Amino acid sequence: MRALLLALLVTLSGTAAAETNEPPAQDQGTHATIPIAEKDFVSNINKFEKNAIIKQFGEPSGRTDIKSGKTGEVIASIWHYHFLNTSDADGAYYPTTELDFIGEKVVLVVFMNNNGEKLNSEPTEPSQQAPEEQEEPLPEFSPEMSI
Repeated sequence: MRALLLALLVTLSGTAAAETNEPPAQDQGTHATIPIAEKDFVSNINKFEKNAIIKQFGEPSGRTDIKSGKTGEVIASIWHYHFLNTSDADGAYYPTTELDFIGEKVVLVVFMNNNGEKLNSEPTEPSQQAPEEQEEPLPEFSPEMSI
């Protein structure tokens, strides 16, 4: 899952880097307030850098940094906030808002109806009985074989 997210973030980094003709987000974010309504939030959050987001909303409740294997430098971050944004339809809060960063810029926003933690797909107790090994090898596939 992280590899897929990293590939998405790296793909979007070219787009983020190409938008250098805008005024620096730091100048925009120091005096402006980030809206919390879903559509306004999505439309405006990419104008703010990490320090402006932390200044308004505080530290994220969860944070994952993705580092370069060669340099160890943080190239992307995933932040989770709880009950930060309201839906436009009924004004209820989303349980979790995920902000995906490349460098200082938000490149993806995800609204989740859960707490943002990984769902445990593994059984809580491992099976005591190991699966039996297959004694006979499977026949090799041949194009002439019919089903």
